Amino acid sequence: MDDCIFCKIVNGKSPSYKVYEDEKFIGILDIFPRAKGHVLLLPKKHFQWVYDLPDFGKYWEVALKITKAMEKGLKTTFIHYLTFGFHVSHAHIHIIPHYKPIEQESHFGEALKFSKEEFEEISKIISSAF
Repeated sequence: MDDCIFCKIVNGKSPSYKVYEDEKFIGILDIFPRAKGHVLLLPKKHFQWVYDLPDFGKYWEVALKITKAMEKGLKTTFIHYLTFGFHVSHAHIHIIPHYKPIEQESHFGEALKFSKEEFEEISKIISSAF
């Protein structure tokens, strides 16, 4: 879709901080992250909802690959997933790492702010952990 920001990212027409890519999926850092290393996993083909993907199981297998890379590279405590997509109608899985014990973790406060250099470093840490 011409006006979809995620389609533009997939097609290289908008910048992103890529952490993963294969023939069907791309993982990028969320530019409004809720935690250091917050990744969005996108199908390269446009689907509105996660459950619309014909390769639903493969999609989650890739989410698990990214999770394992986050655990290794970022030394996370735990990781959770969200699949709501009200702001962008292109299927995406939020893969959100956490670094504190679960009972101390606050969920979904304000988005964190990182510099371009910090985004690049986080992207490098995760992508090199594969």
